[in-house]
Amino acid sequence: MSTPTSQEKKFTIKDYKTASPRWCAGCGDYAVLVGLRKYLSDQQIDPSSMVNISGIGCSGRMPHYLNTFGIHSIHGRPIPVTLGLALTRPDLTLFIESGDGDAFSIGGNHLIHGINKNFNTVLVILDNQIYGLTKSQTSPTTKTGVLTSSEPTGAKMEAVNPIRFMLGLGASFVASTADWLSNHFLDILKKAHEHPGFAIVHVSQRCPKYNPGAYDYKSSQWYTFMEHENGVPADQKFGPDAQIIQHDPSDLEKAFHFAQEPTKYYGLFYQDATRACYDAVIRDQVAQTPQKDRSQLLDRFEI
Repeated sequence: MSTPTSQEKKFTIKDYKTASPRWCAGCGDYAVLVGLRKYLSDQQIDPSSMVNISGIGCSGRMPHYLNTFGIHSIHGRPIPVTLGLALTRPDLTLFIESGDGDAFSIGGNHLIHGINKNFNTVLVILDNQIYGLTKSQTSPTTKTGVLTSSEPTGAKMEAVNPIRFMLGLGASFVASTADWLSNHFLDILKKAHEHPGFAIVHVSQRCPKYNPGAYDYKSSQWYTFMEHENGVPADQKFGPDAQIIQHDPSDLEKAFHFAQEPTKYYGLFYQDATRACYDAVIRDQVAQTPQKDRSQLLDRFEI
């Protein structure tokens, strides 16, 4: 997909802006929002042809700040809402913004079926390892020992490993980046958007108010970029001291190996572009059904 030059651009970043965001100072959601706006402008996506769908949480406000169509759905349910759109409006660009609680806790069952159905959308999971909107309860990805309002003596359970979890469910696209890695985020987003199927982008997201120790974003010595000709390049501008390794995203076994330390590696873990997409399969089935049979089917459900 070629990026239009500035002279050819019809939509600027300003065209994707609406209300001023209302997050805590220093929140990583701001960086993700700016990245999304920049990506839409770079790719010249018509705001009227896009829908951003979210659940509940700090990330849930993302559709309010993007000048596209949007749905702020209920907690943990943005995936089935998006599936309805994917089935009925294949002409639309569909992005989901979800948090670690929204995706892995109350929405975990829907994440399972979204991955299994492999319908066309991009799921951006903003993982700050805490329930931020409700002020510091333990989330599924909170690290053991972190003090939270629901566990004031420290989180007791081992955190859910989001990358390993999604790979284990058979996701056709799993990538990981961080909100402070601006160039890397854009490259990952482009790769995910071009993927035919359910593309998951896991984002390490800063929460300086309620979980400041989650990520050491001021240093890049602790993480590693995974590069490959079929993946994305390292972001040496914003992660200058990070290590760089080669990883073929078609190698599922290696993807599982790197997923043992999910926040240590950034890049494209795995991609399988050959899997069938549920929305495409259903539309093909409907298209092949004679019109008279479709009418008879609808008559059965007439109220």
